[in-house]
Amino acid sequence: MSLDLALQVARAAGSRAYPKPTVGAVVVSDGELVGKGATEADGRHAEVVALDAAGGRARGATMYVTLEPCAHQGTTPPCADAIVAAGVARVIFGARDPNPAAAGGEARLRRGGVAVEFADSREARRLNEAWRTWVSLRRPFVIYKAAVTLDGSMSLPGSRWISGEASRRFVHELRADVDAVAVGGGTARADRPRLDARDVTTPRGQPRRLAFSRGPLPEGLDLELRSGPLATELGALADDGVQSLLLEGGPTLAAAFLAADLVDKLLVFVAPVLAGQGLGLIAPLPSPRTLSHLTARPVGDDVLLEAYVHPP
Repeated sequence: MSLDLALQVARAAGSRAYPKPTVGAVVVSDGELVGKGATEADGRHAEVVALDAAGGRARGATMYVTLEPCAHQGTTPPCADAIVAAGVARVIFGARDPNPAAAGGEARLRRGGVAVEFADSREARRLNEAWRTWVSLRRPFVIYKAAVTLDGSMSLPGSRWISGEASRRFVHELRADVDAVAVGGGTARADRPRLDARDVTTPRGQPRRLAFSRGPLPEGLDLELRSGPLATELGALADDGVQSLLLEGGPTLAAAFLAADLVDKLLVFVAPVLAGQGLGLIAPLPSPRTLSHLTARPVGDDVLLEAYVHPP
């Protein structure tokens, strides 16, 4: 039994706790799993759900939890207090709580006589990467998504699409998982995109659909125009509760966000075709950007490259 199991419990819960972070917790006694839980839609925290399942067997047990147990009175009492009261002997957590209003659970547990270990898990941080950015930086977590040919072009003569059907479906799943989707004014005027999530499950409803542009939008295009400075607009979106933003614009919009250091993650679908011409992935930048945690995996006939500008 380990933190990996708590991560599995959290991933299985999906986004049912939104806009709260998704947290998983398991209680282990003498090597046996005696309780598990994830944050519920009604606001009950994962630790409390797991403790309720464990009952009296929580006394002397070890709890693995993906996020530092909270130390404040929110929609529920402090989880740290519930853990101490249950007699848990040891807590291992994967990520610190970036919310200053809720942090401090580790110290509270120690004062209550619980042994605490911080595992510092990147996967635990990644689990709530959008929420963490929203809480700590007061702006949405920004993902730049693009599709390119193998020679780096964002256009393919004679074809509307670069990526394959599986990649395009994946994009609709991405839209269903974020709070807002955006393009730049040039893409809005040239393509008149819908930016909605189609033929996929949308448990949180459709994302907000935006266009970052100083100029007017075409008549009849159902996109919100955001014409102020990017940082100001992102702050306003965060105030509206937008935790995640998917950029689907062209190289100019991508360069503007990157130059302002407002992109957190890149998703690039590389299709097995050569264009021989066309625009590149990003317009010129004032300086290079170093990416980290690069991964690659197949999506249909394409390859999806994922990398972080700001790791979680």
